[in-house]
Amino acid sequence: MGVTVEDLARFLGAELRGEGGTEITGVATLQDAAPDQLTFLANSRYRKFLAGCRAGAVLLRPDDAPAFPGAALLVDDPYLAFAKATAYLYPAAAIPPGIHSSAIVDPTARIDSTAAIGALAVIEAEVDVGPRAVVGPGCVVRSGCRIGADSHLTANVTLCVDTVVGQRVLIHPGAVLGSDGFGFANENGRWLKVPQIGRVRIGDDVEIGANTTIDRGALTDTIVEDGVKLDNLIQIAHNVQVGRHTAMAACVGVAGSAKIGAHCAIGGGAGILGHLELVDGVQVTAMSLVTHSLREPGVYSSGTPIQPNTAWQKNAVRTKQLDQMARRLRELETEFAQIRQMISSETSPERD
Repeated sequence: MGVTVEDLARFLGAELRGEGGTEITGVATLQDAAPDQLTFLANSRYRKFLAGCRAGAVLLRPDDAPAFPGAALLVDDPYLAFAKATAYLYPAAAIPPGIHSSAIVDPTARIDSTAAIGALAVIEAEVDVGPRAVVGPGCVVRSGCRIGADSHLTANVTLCVDTVVGQRVLIHPGAVLGSDGFGFANENGRWLKVPQIGRVRIGDDVEIGANTTIDRGALTDTIVEDGVKLDNLIQIAHNVQVGRHTAMAACVGVAGSAKIGAHCAIGGGAGILGHLELVDGVQVTAMSLVTHSLREPGVYSSGTPIQPNTAWQKNAVRTKQLDQMARRLRELETEFAQIRQMISSETSPERD
């Protein structure tokens, strides 16, 4: 059963212009929305679709309202409002508490009576699972781990020994927290493993994407602070610290002991070398490589944008010639300066 446009306006604190009695049962894009669906306009490039939009209501900024003839919900940030409305229209299914008959739970584990343990999950010794937490099917929670209230390990998540997960944390399938960091010492050409004795500590309201890995600290803990959002296939190495409310897109790699500040945004495929520091408010664009600490907030980029292969080949060859060209340019500048000096001395008036 849906809700009315007026109900949504009240829930979102939006200004309603137009008919408020239409029932809304779902959401869709501007181009595809039906009369019983909600949509939004956040990017002005899609404003052209408003005239033909059939949605029961559209979330808009006030400046865009005249372009839509139907019911409009006026908000400052349509995308944020759309996120809230979608959560309102599609509430998460309740998972009944209890321990599945196929789960393996150590007798010393402490499972809150309101928590849920899924099929084939493994809970080892001295684990704490808090109120309303969910450990989904196939998850492995090793000894000494703690899972806070209302956190959700969806499926096939692995928490290695002594990992700490805060409250309201969402971890997607295949994620591994607390695996050994990449620590080796070289002895006469052979690698000797350095024991990784730290932990992973995850704050509250964190989301961790599918197949993301967060390594345990070598000596001190790897720390992900409150509100951090990590996409799929991210590698967080040992002893990294990620500040609160920082977000990283897919395939980011962060090397050991890097410290990333709060409210940072790291684009997909970016790499951050070890032992560097990024201050609060840094944005790194996709596929960039951070090779030195960033001491000032702002947007940083590196790398070469894509181009036709023939142009790239020519530029690649010229790149190899840059040092030679720079030396030749300096020689020419020197020669030019000498010529100017000669001309100047020849044309200057004679002095008595």
